[in-house]
Amino acid sequence: MTLKLTCLASVSAIAVWASAGAGFAQSQDLVDAAKKEGQLTTIALPHDWCGYGAVIDGFKAKYPGISINELNPDAGSGDEVEAIKANKDNKGPQAPDVIDVGLSFGPSAKADGLLMPYKVSTWDSIPDSAKDADGSWYGDYYGVLAFEVNKDLVKATPTDWSDLLKDDYKNTVALAGDPRASNQAIQGVYAAGLSKGAAAGQAAGTAGLEFFKQLNASGNFVPVIGKAATLAQGQTPILVTWDYNALAGRDTLNGNPPVDVVVPKTGVVAGVYVQAISAYAPHPNAAKLWMEYLYSDEGQLGWLKGYCHPIRFNDLAAKGKIPQDVMAKLPPAESYKAAVFPTLDEQAAAKEAITKNWDSVVGAKVQ
Repeated sequence: MTLKLTCLASVSAIAVWASAGAGFAQSQDLVDAAKKEGQLTTIALPHDWCGYGAVIDGFKAKYPGISINELNPDAGSGDEVEAIKANKDNKGPQAPDVIDVGLSFGPSAKADGLLMPYKVSTWDSIPDSAKDADGSWYGDYYGVLAFEVNKDLVKATPTDWSDLLKDDYKNTVALAGDPRASNQAIQGVYAAGLSKGAAAGQAAGTAGLEFFKQLNASGNFVPVIGKAATLAQGQTPILVTWDYNALAGRDTLNGNPPVDVVVPKTGVVAGVYVQAISAYAPHPNAAKLWMEYLYSDEGQLGWLKGYCHPIRFNDLAAKGKIPQDVMAKLPPAESYKAAVFPTLDEQAAAKEAITKNWDSVVGAKVQ
Protein backbone atom coordinates (compact mmCIF):
# COMPACT_ATOMS: atom_id res chain seq x y z
CA MET A 1 0.00 0.00 0.00
CA THR A 2 1.67 3.21 -1.14
CA LEU A 3 0.52 6.52 0.28
CA LYS A 4 -0.23 9.00 -2.48
CA LEU A 5 -1.40 12.36 -1.20
CA THR A 6 -1.77 14.16 -4.49
CA CYS A 7 -4.30 14.72 -7.25
CA LEU A 8 -7.46 14.35 -5.25
CA ALA A 9 -10.56 14.37 -7.40
CA SER A 10 -13.34 16.81 -6.57
CA VAL A 11 -16.76 15.38 -5.85
CA SER A 12 -20.23 16.80 -5.89
CA ALA A 13 -22.04 17.74 -2.71
CA ILE A 14 -24.47 14.91 -3.32
CA ALA A 15 -21.69 12.35 -3.65
CA VAL A 16 -19.98 13.65 -0.54
CA TRP A 17 -23.19 13.38 1.46
CA ALA A 18 -23.89 9.89 0.17
CA SER A 19 -20.41 8.74 1.13
CA ALA A 20 -21.28 9.22 4.78
CA GLY A 21 -22.99 5.86 4.69
CA ALA A 22 -24.76 5.08 7.92
CA GLY A 23 -23.54 8.29 9.56
CA PHE A 24 -25.61 11.43 10.13
CA ALA A 25 -22.94 13.66 8.55
CA GLN A 26 -23.02 17.14 10.09
CA SER A 27 -26.81 17.10 10.26
CA GLN A 28 -29.01 18.65 12.91
CA ASP A 29 -29.92 15.13 14.03
CA LEU A 30 -26.28 14.41 14.81
CA VAL A 31 -25.78 17.77 16.51
CA ASP A 32 -28.86 17.20 18.67
CA ALA A 33 -27.79 13.66 19.58
CA ALA A 34 -24.28 14.83 20.48
CA LYS A 35 -25.60 17.68 22.62
CA LYS A 36 -27.87 15.23 24.42
CA GLU A 37 -24.77 13.22 25.36
CA GLY A 38 -23.16 16.50 26.41
CA GLN A 39 -19.54 15.38 26.47
CA LEU A 40 -16.64 14.14 24.38
CA THR A 41 -13.64 12.38 25.94
CA THR A 42 -10.36 12.75 24.09
CA ILE A 43 -6.89 11.45 24.91
CA ALA A 44 -3.31 12.45 24.02
CA LEU A 45 -4.11 15.85 22.48
CA PRO A 46 -1.52 18.41 23.66
CA HIS A 47 -2.69 21.90 22.74
CA ASP A 48 0.60 22.79 21.05
CA TRP A 49 0.46 19.70 18.79
CA CYS A 50 -0.66 20.56 15.26
CA GLY A 51 -2.80 23.44 16.50
CA TYR A 52 -5.01 21.23 18.67
CA GLY A 53 -5.65 23.99 21.20
CA ALA A 54 -7.34 26.17 18.59
CA VAL A 55 -9.12 23.18 17.02
CA ILE A 56 -10.59 22.16 20.37
CA ASP A 57 -11.67 25.75 21.04
CA GLY A 58 -13.24 25.89 17.57
CA PHE A 59 -15.30 22.76 18.23
CA LYS A 60 -16.49 24.11 21.59
CA ALA A 61 -17.49 27.41 20.02
CA LYS A 62 -19.35 25.73 17.16
CA TYR A 63 -21.18 23.27 19.42
CA PRO A 64 -21.84 24.88 22.82
CA GLY A 65 -23.21 22.44 25.34
CA ILE A 66 -20.68 19.72 24.54
CA SER A 67 -17.82 19.72 27.03
CA ILE A 68 -14.48 18.11 26.22
CA ASN A 69 -12.88 15.87 28.82
CA GLU A 70 -9.17 15.75 27.94
CA LEU A 71 -7.25 12.71 29.19
CA ASN A 72 -3.44 12.47 29.47
CA PRO A 73 -2.31 15.01 26.84
CA ASP A 74 1.22 13.59 26.74
CA ALA A 75 0.27 9.95 26.08
CA GLY A 76 1.63 8.08 23.03
CA SER A 77 -0.30 6.20 20.36
CA GLY A 78 0.18 2.88 22.14
CA ASP A 79 -1.16 4.37 25.36
CA GLU A 80 -4.30 5.53 23.55
CA VAL A 81 -5.03 2.05 22.24
CA GLU A 82 -4.40 0.57 25.68
CA ALA A 83 -6.83 3.10 27.18
CA ILE A 84 -9.60 1.72 24.94
CA LYS A 85 -8.74 -1.85 25.96
CA ALA A 86 -8.63 -0.98 29.65
CA ASN A 87 -12.01 0.78 29.58
CA LYS A 88 -14.14 -1.56 27.48
CA ASP A 89 -16.66 -1.92 30.30
CA ASN A 90 -16.24 1.58 31.66
CA LYS A 91 -18.63 4.35 30.64
CA GLY A 92 -17.00 6.83 33.03
CA PRO A 93 -14.61 9.74 32.42
CA GLN A 94 -11.55 7.53 31.87
CA ALA A 95 -12.98 5.90 28.73
CA PRO A 96 -11.85 7.69 25.54
CA ASP A 97 -14.39 8.26 22.80
CA VAL A 98 -11.84 9.02 20.10
CA ILE A 99 -8.15 8.51 19.42
CA ASP A 100 -5.52 10.22 17.25
CA VAL A 101 -2.71 7.74 16.53
CA GLY A 102 0.12 7.02 14.14
CA LEU A 103 -0.84 5.33 10.89
CA SER A 104 0.33 1.85 11.86
CA PHE A 105 -1.81 1.84 15.00
CA GLY A 106 -5.06 2.15 13.01
CA PRO A 107 -5.06 -1.28 11.34
CA SER A 108 -3.86 -3.06 14.50
CA ALA A 109 -6.60 -1.44 16.59
CA LYS A 110 -9.16 -2.44 13.98
CA ALA A 111 -7.86 -6.02 13.99
CA ASP A 112 -8.37 -6.09 17.75
CA GLY A 113 -12.00 -4.99 17.36
CA LEU A 114 -11.42 -1.68 19.13
CA LEU A 115 -12.78 0.74 16.53
CA MET A 116 -16.24 1.87 15.40
CA PRO A 117 -16.57 2.40 11.62
CA TYR A 118 -17.78 5.85 10.60
CA LYS A 119 -17.40 7.71 7.30
CA VAL A 120 -17.38 11.48 7.52
CA SER A 121 -19.25 13.55 4.94
CA THR A 122 -15.97 14.58 3.25
CA TRP A 123 -14.91 10.94 2.96
CA ASP A 124 -14.28 11.00 -0.79
CA SER A 125 -11.69 13.78 -0.52
CA ILE A 126 -9.47 11.68 1.79
CA PRO A 127 -6.95 9.69 -0.32
CA ASP A 128 -7.84 5.99 -0.47
CA SER A 129 -4.29 5.10 0.56
CA ALA A 130 -4.71 7.02 3.83
CA LYS A 131 -7.97 5.49 5.07
CA ASP A 132 -9.56 2.17 5.93
CA ALA A 133 -12.09 1.14 3.28
CA ASP A 134 -14.62 0.27 5.97
CA GLY A 135 -14.24 3.61 7.78
CA SER A 136 -12.57 2.26 10.92
CA TRP A 137 -9.73 4.81 10.72
CA TYR A 138 -8.77 7.69 8.42
CA GLY A 139 -5.74 9.93 7.93
CA ASP A 140 -6.13 13.52 9.12
CA TYR A 141 -2.79 15.33 8.84
CA TYR A 142 0.89 14.70 8.28
CA GLY A 143 4.32 16.24 8.71
CA VAL A 144 7.99 15.28 8.46
CA LEU A 145 10.55 14.61 11.16
CA ALA A 146 12.88 17.51 11.85
CA PHE A 147 15.56 18.69 14.29
CA GLU A 148 14.51 21.40 16.73
CA VAL A 149 17.70 23.06 17.97
CA ASN A 150 18.41 25.36 20.93
CA LYS A 151 20.80 27.86 19.33
CA ASP A 152 22.01 29.21 22.66
CA LEU A 153 23.56 25.83 23.45
CA VAL A 154 24.20 24.37 20.00
CA LYS A 155 26.38 26.66 17.91
CA ALA A 156 26.63 24.50 14.78
CA THR A 157 23.15 23.32 13.75
CA PRO A 158 23.17 19.69 12.52
CA THR A 159 21.89 19.28 8.99
CA ASP A 160 21.67 15.49 8.77
CA TRP A 161 21.38 12.41 10.96
CA SER A 162 25.08 11.56 10.66
CA ASP A 163 25.94 14.91 12.24
CA LEU A 164 24.27 13.86 15.48
CA LEU A 165 27.03 11.31 16.08
CA LYS A 166 29.73 13.97 16.24
CA ASP A 167 31.50 14.82 19.51
CA ASP A 168 30.08 18.34 19.24
CA TYR A 169 26.70 17.00 20.33
CA LYS A 170 27.45 15.31 23.66
CA ASN A 171 24.38 15.09 25.91
CA THR A 172 22.17 16.96 23.45
CA VAL A 173 20.00 14.65 21.31
CA ALA A 174 16.57 13.46 22.45
CA LEU A 175 13.44 11.89 21.03
CA ALA A 176 9.99 13.38 21.61
CA GLY A 177 8.61 10.19 23.13
CA ASP A 178 9.35 6.68 24.34
CA PRO A 179 10.25 4.57 21.27
CA ARG A 180 8.51 1.59 22.81
CA ALA A 181 5.10 3.31 22.69
CA SER A 182 5.24 6.69 20.92
CA ASN A 183 4.66 6.75 17.16
CA GLN A 184 6.67 9.99 16.88
CA ALA A 185 9.68 8.37 18.54
CA ILE A 186 9.31 5.13 16.57
CA GLN A 187 9.34 7.11 13.33
CA GLY A 188 12.41 9.00 14.54
CA VAL A 189 14.31 5.75 14.95
CA TYR A 190 13.02 4.55 11.59
CA ALA A 191 14.13 7.75 9.85
CA ALA A 192 17.63 7.37 11.28
CA GLY A 193 17.74 3.87 9.82
CA LEU A 194 16.70 5.08 6.38
CA SER A 195 19.41 7.74 6.52
CA LYS A 196 21.97 4.94 6.76
CA GLY A 197 20.75 3.52 3.46
CA ALA A 198 18.71 0.67 4.92
CA ALA A 199 15.78 -0.70 2.97
CA ALA A 200 12.30 0.37 4.06
CA GLY A 201 10.53 -1.71 6.68
CA GLN A 202 12.17 -4.00 9.21
CA ALA A 203 15.68 -3.33 7.86
CA ALA A 204 15.33 0.41 8.49
CA GLY A 205 13.94 -0.26 11.95
CA THR A 206 16.92 -2.45 12.78
CA ALA A 207 19.38 0.05 11.31
CA GLY A 208 17.72 2.80 13.32
CA LEU A 209 18.24 0.84 16.52
CA GLU A 210 21.92 0.46 15.68
CA PHE A 211 22.15 4.21 15.05
CA PHE A 212 20.66 5.00 18.45
CA LYS A 213 22.85 2.36 20.09
CA GLN A 214 25.85 4.24 18.71
CA LEU A 215 24.34 7.60 19.69
CA ASN A 216 23.79 6.34 23.23
CA ALA A 217 27.24 4.76 23.54
CA SER A 218 28.87 8.00 22.41
CA GLY A 219 27.11 9.93 25.17
CA ASN A 220 25.13 12.06 22.71
CA PHE A 221 21.69 10.59 23.43
CA VAL A 222 19.62 11.99 26.28
CA PRO A 223 17.02 9.44 27.54
CA VAL A 224 14.39 12.08 28.30
CA ILE A 225 11.07 12.61 26.50
CA GLY A 226 11.82 15.95 24.90
CA LYS A 227 9.47 18.90 24.49
CA ALA A 228 9.76 22.66 24.10
CA ALA A 229 10.27 23.15 27.84
CA THR A 230 13.15 20.66 28.11
CA LEU A 231 14.74 22.14 24.99
CA ALA A 232 14.55 25.66 26.44
CA GLN A 233 15.91 24.52 29.82
CA GLY A 234 18.90 22.88 28.13
CA GLN A 235 18.01 19.33 29.14
CA THR A 236 17.41 18.30 25.50
CA PRO A 237 19.10 20.92 23.27
CA ILE A 238 18.42 18.95 20.06
CA LEU A 239 15.01 17.37 19.70
CA VAL A 240 13.92 14.92 16.99
CA THR A 241 10.28 15.79 16.48
CA TRP A 242 7.62 16.40 13.84
CA ASP A 243 8.20 19.64 11.96
CA TYR A 244 4.88 21.06 13.11
CA ASN A 245 5.78 20.50 16.75
CA ALA A 246 9.19 22.08 16.21
CA LEU A 247 7.69 25.13 14.50
CA ALA A 248 5.04 25.52 17.18
CA GLY A 249 7.75 25.20 19.84
CA ARG A 250 9.77 27.90 18.12
CA ASP A 251 6.75 30.19 18.21
CA THR A 252 6.06 29.43 21.86
CA LEU A 253 9.64 30.16 22.92
CA ASN A 254 9.60 33.40 20.88
CA GLY A 255 13.38 33.77 20.68
CA ASN A 256 14.12 32.72 24.27
CA PRO A 257 16.11 30.73 23.37
CA PRO A 258 16.48 31.18 19.60
CA VAL A 259 15.50 28.00 17.76
CA ASP A 260 16.50 26.46 14.44
CA VAL A 261 14.15 24.00 12.74
CA VAL A 262 15.91 21.80 10.20
CA VAL A 263 14.55 19.06 7.95
CA PRO A 264 17.49 16.61 7.57
CA LYS A 265 19.02 16.03 4.15
CA THR A 266 18.41 12.27 4.27
CA GLY A 267 16.00 10.00 6.10
CA VAL A 268 13.12 12.43 5.61
CA VAL A 269 10.10 10.53 6.88
CA ALA A 270 6.57 11.84 6.54
CA GLY A 271 4.11 10.57 9.09
CA VAL A 272 0.35 10.40 8.72
CA TYR A 273 -1.75 10.46 11.87
CA VAL A 274 -5.19 8.91 11.82
CA GLN A 275 -8.43 9.47 13.69
CA ALA A 276 -10.77 6.76 14.93
CA ILE A 277 -13.76 6.26 17.21
CA SER A 278 -13.63 3.72 20.03
CA ALA A 279 -15.94 0.76 19.57
CA TYR A 280 -16.82 1.29 23.24
CA ALA A 281 -17.26 5.08 23.07
CA PRO A 282 -19.52 6.32 25.89
CA HIS A 283 -20.48 9.28 23.68
CA PRO A 284 -20.66 7.89 20.13
CA ASN A 285 -22.64 10.76 18.62
CA ALA A 286 -20.32 13.39 20.07
CA ALA A 287 -17.45 11.32 18.66
CA LYS A 288 -19.02 11.34 15.17
CA LEU A 289 -19.63 15.08 15.36
CA TRP A 290 -16.00 15.59 16.41
CA MET A 291 -14.89 13.70 13.31
CA GLU A 292 -17.20 15.74 11.10
CA TYR A 293 -15.63 18.91 12.49
CA LEU A 294 -12.04 17.70 12.06
CA TYR A 295 -12.65 16.79 8.42
CA SER A 296 -14.61 19.92 7.56
CA ASP A 297 -12.85 22.78 5.76
CA GLU A 298 -12.68 24.65 9.07
CA GLY A 299 -11.09 21.75 10.92
CA GLN A 300 -8.62 20.96 8.15
CA LEU A 301 -7.46 24.57 7.94
CA GLY A 302 -6.95 24.41 11.70
CA TRP A 303 -4.21 21.82 11.11
CA LEU A 304 -2.56 24.03 8.52
CA LYS A 305 -2.51 26.94 10.95
CA GLY A 306 -0.78 24.57 13.37
CA TYR A 307 1.95 23.87 10.72
CA CYS A 308 0.53 20.47 9.72
CA HIS A 309 -0.40 19.37 6.23
CA PRO A 310 -4.12 18.49 6.34
CA ILE A 311 -5.06 15.26 4.60
CA ARG A 312 -7.55 17.17 2.41
CA PHE A 313 -4.92 19.73 1.40
CA ASN A 314 -5.24 19.16 -2.35
CA ASP A 315 -9.02 19.34 -2.19
CA LEU A 316 -8.87 22.63 -0.27
CA ALA A 317 -6.26 24.02 -2.65
CA ALA A 318 -8.37 23.12 -5.69
CA LYS A 319 -11.24 25.08 -4.14
CA GLY A 320 -9.01 28.10 -3.46
CA LYS A 321 -9.44 27.83 0.31
CA ILE A 322 -5.79 27.85 1.40
CA PRO A 323 -4.82 31.23 2.95
CA GLN A 324 -1.48 32.36 1.52
CA ASP A 325 -0.43 33.99 4.78
CA VAL A 326 -0.67 30.58 6.43
CA MET A 327 1.38 28.90 3.69
CA ALA A 328 4.08 31.55 4.04
CA LYS A 329 4.80 30.42 7.59
CA LEU A 330 5.69 26.86 6.53
CA PRO A 331 9.23 25.76 5.60
CA PRO A 332 10.14 26.03 1.89
CA ALA A 333 8.48 23.40 -0.26
CA GLU A 334 11.87 22.04 -1.37
CA SER A 335 12.50 20.87 2.21
CA TYR A 336 9.86 18.21 1.67
CA LYS A 337 10.90 16.94 -1.75
CA ALA A 338 12.89 14.03 -0.32
CA ALA A 339 10.09 12.94 2.02
CA VAL A 340 9.01 9.31 1.94
CA PHE A 341 5.65 8.00 3.16
CA PRO A 342 6.17 4.53 4.65
CA THR A 343 3.49 2.04 3.68
CA LEU A 344 1.41 0.32 6.34
CA ASP A 345 3.38 -2.90 5.94
CA GLU A 346 6.70 -1.04 6.21
CA GLN A 347 5.56 0.82 9.30
CA ALA A 348 4.24 -2.32 10.96
CA ALA A 349 7.50 -4.20 10.33
CA ALA A 350 9.63 -1.31 11.59
CA LYS A 351 7.40 -0.72 14.61
CA GLU A 352 7.69 -4.35 15.67
CA ALA A 353 11.47 -4.33 15.31
CA ILE A 354 11.87 -1.08 17.23
CA THR A 355 9.41 -1.59 20.09
CA LYS A 356 10.51 -5.16 20.79
CA ASN A 357 14.26 -4.61 20.54
CA TRP A 358 14.87 -1.10 21.87
CA ASP A 359 15.70 -2.30 25.37
CA SER A 360 18.06 -5.07 24.28
CA VAL A 361 19.84 -3.12 21.52
CA VAL A 362 19.91 0.48 22.74
CA GLY A 363 19.41 -0.09 26.46
CA ALA A 364 18.33 3.46 27.28
CA LYS A 365 15.13 3.88 29.29
CA VAL A 366 13.41 6.95 27.91
CA GLN A 367 11.17 8.70 30.41
